Amino acid sequence: MRNYTTQMDAARKGILTPEIKTIAQKEHMSTDEMMKLVAEGKVAICANKNHTCLNPEGVGSMLRTKINVNLGVSRDCKDYDIEMQKVMSAVNLGAEAIMDLSSHGNTQPFRQKLTHECPAMIGTVPVYDSVIHYQRDLATLTAQDFVDVVRLHAEDGVDFVTLHCGITRKTIEQIKKHKRKMNIVSRGGSLVFAWMCMTGEENPFYEHFDEILDICEEYDVTISLGDACRPGCLADATDVCQIEELVRLGELTKRAWAHNVQVMVEGPGHVPLDQVAANMKVQQSICMGAPFYTLGPLVTDIAPGYDHITAAIGGAVAAMNGAAFLCYVTPAEHLALPNVDDVKQGIIASKIAAHAADIAKGIPGARDIDDKMADARQKLDWEAQYACALDPDTARAIRDSRRPEDDHSDTCSMCGKFCAVRSMNKALAGEYIDIL
Repeated sequence: MRNYTTQMDAARKGILTPEIKTIAQKEHMSTDEMMKLVAEGKVAICANKNHTCLNPEGVGSMLRTKINVNLGVSRDCKDYDIEMQKVMSAVNLGAEAIMDLSSHGNTQPFRQKLTHECPAMIGTVPVYDSVIHYQRDLATLTAQDFVDVVRLHAEDGVDFVTLHCGITRKTIEQIKKHKRKMNIVSRGGSLVFAWMCMTGEENPFYEHFDEILDICEEYDVTISLGDACRPGCLADATDVCQIEELVRLGELTKRAWAHNVQVMVEGPGHVPLDQVAANMKVQQSICMGAPFYTLGPLVTDIAPGYDHITAAIGGAVAAMNGAAFLCYVTPAEHLALPNVDDVKQGIIASKIAAHAADIAKGIPGARDIDDKMADARQKLDWEAQYACALDPDTARAIRDSRRPEDDHSDTCSMCGKFCAVRSMNKALAGEYIDIL
């Protein structure tokens, strides 16, 4: 029998849970260090007690940067078998979390399959599922309907839920007054905004926050405080709507922690490169070091088809400056539901950003694999290079498709006998260096 409710509750009671012990080992930390960070809310361990196949991970700015993969069906693309292919690809490529953002059909069986079979952290956005679950239009739903769906997801084993608690009826006037270019681009935020406009009622996730905390404490569900007012273009970055919501998220973080409920705070969005670091520091101050979960950030608005790159640029800078969790972005962002290859491209770009940031932050052991790659390259050991690569199959396929001739097969077809590594190895060994 567990004699604690959440990982935070256990840490505050001095109870070493299996999850805390495992994560401390992964992060090269002592269990006492890890327990202190969890107790303070600076590390979140998203681990629903009903997700029994979970391989636990910690999310915090002083740990390895983690990445999340969004997937799920829509009305236009509703093949769950393809979504499972994306899940397997994500797990194989090292994603630490998967969010099911399905917005069509019977979502519960897929969600339950994830929490029964997938070792990654599983997240959802219950407000999406509310309309689908009840099969009723948004305006006909009650506040209690929304809360009940949060409980349903918790019972199903979801490790974290994005809840757009930070917008209130005051936000309606702000959006009208400040004339943003893109208004609200958060899908969940727009649904809550629309529901408030149509019903005249307060945000149910804000008004019933204490009841939601009871649910999250019971199942040990981490709340990811959604940023409904995240900027959807560079012109809206770091404006009044975004910062005012962030202040409210800081207040809600305190309330959750008082309930022993773990919290992550979601952040922008589209942000000019020179504002990314400042956004991280502001969040860390207002939200007291709670793990920051950034959606990108995308540093330019003009790269549809390549937004995995714009997000990786922003993500690397964000993580280097304190973001703990990067939500991947695929080449299909702003264009379509991503296919299996889009998902792979998004994961690789996000993993590069996370790893680059970990090296910059000096995370213990982060650069070890890079040093192994350097050793392999110096020896022209191609198999060892593939073993160090983020995507060995692609690296191998590129070289094999354009192999060098037999008398310099240890090189690649870019330089051949002009290879600097080959020349230096021979020169230092006192050997004759043939070029022609």
